[in-house]
Amino acid sequence: MFESLSEKLDSIFKKLKSRGLLKEEDVDVALKEIRLALLEADVNFRVVKDFIQHVRDRAVGKEVLESLSPGQQVVKIVYEKLCELLGATNTKIQLSPNPPTVIMMVGLHGSGKTTTSAKLARLFKKEGRKPMLVAADLQRPAAIDQLSYLGKQIDIPVFYSKEIKDPVILCESALKQARLEGRDIVIFDTAGRLHIAEDLMDELSRIKAKVNPKEILLVADAMTGQDAVNMSKSFNEKIGIDGIILTKMDGDARGGAALSIRSVTGKPIKFIGTGEKIDMLEPFYPDRIANRILCMGDVLTLIEQAQQSFDQKEAEKLHKRIIEESFSFEDLRDHLKKIRSMGPLENILGMIPGMNKAIKDIKVDEKEFVKIEAIINSMTPEERNNYNIINGSRRRRISIGSGTTVTDVNRLIKQYLEMKKMMKMFKGSGKKGFRLPRFGF
Repeated sequence: MFESLSEKLDSIFKKLKSRGLLKEEDVDVALKEIRLALLEADVNFRVVKDFIQHVRDRAVGKEVLESLSPGQQVVKIVYEKLCELLGATNTKIQLSPNPPTVIMMVGLHGSGKTTTSAKLARLFKKEGRKPMLVAADLQRPAAIDQLSYLGKQIDIPVFYSKEIKDPVILCESALKQARLEGRDIVIFDTAGRLHIAEDLMDELSRIKAKVNPKEILLVADAMTGQDAVNMSKSFNEKIGIDGIILTKMDGDARGGAALSIRSVTGKPIKFIGTGEKIDMLEPFYPDRIANRILCMGDVLTLIEQAQQSFDQKEAEKLHKRIIEESFSFEDLRDHLKKIRSMGPLENILGMIPGMNKAIKDIKVDEKEFVKIEAIINSMTPEERNNYNIINGSRRRRISIGSGTTVTDVNRLIKQYLEMKKMMKMFKGSGKKGFRLPRFGF
């Protein structure tokens, strides 16, 4: 996410901060480079023009150029403008005072609308609400089946009908059913097209008139850059939207859509999709995204994801086992599962300040985690809890059972023993709130 833009900005700011004093010409040279970096990131040219002008107006002031750290002051100005560009604050979905809250999901075909509808429903369910999904896309044959499958996966009801051919009638029926069942959130997955068409807009307008949505959310593919921005503008002008969900952000190294869409449409980005898995939808926080762009990490999001994955009681139990020196292979397997549930490791490490540069040329192989889990699963309960009994013949059996080699098994045992040594050191220091050290492969 924003990888190429982040690298360029980091290089520019390094040069600025290395200078003890800054002149107006130095700022102008840096701003030309920033302008080029933003344009190469596919940011709307009008947005870039306004951005550069704003930063220059503030950066060439006497209080900046004559400050003790002028380079750092320029970075601060860029950060503040990025936050403003991205929307300044997190904008939540507005809930209706009289349930159900009706949410219309709109967008072009292929933007990830159906999957995003399910992801959003899952988030509401985690908050203790009772959502219902509605398969209102009657144009794409597989849309109903896809939403039904996702609904089963997250245990949320999906209203659909293969007999009703008019999506407006279907949506009216779904809303009545939601009220009967006491559902407090109804999410309509409407039809999309490969391009903006009058028949699509007419259909969406008729649905809007009948169900009176509290929120109309546009789902846009971040990887399409300025096409996503222009499409968002068209949808807003023709049917009116309340917010945007940018999908496929994990594959967008440029970030032009995210940096342009708020300025061009005037509508906030409310969520971003960071992967294909059903739990990979994050609320959009402009300040956190600005931090990521400027390689400052995103510790708050990392903490929130960790809190969702790690139960407090489980953490205390793990701490106790470390203190008692009874940390087993079973504990290791369970802990690695929790870490993996937080998302791709590159994403997790990238949220740690300064880590982006450290892992730039390192590819974390997720297959290694699968291999470790297979090896531990091939052990007997006794072996998992007492590594001392794992002799040569047992190692051969474990390797065959896990589809690995004896060398793989030996390496895992060696790393496990090294980890236990590290744990003894932490135990000796008497530190509470212990966090498991990084497990190296």
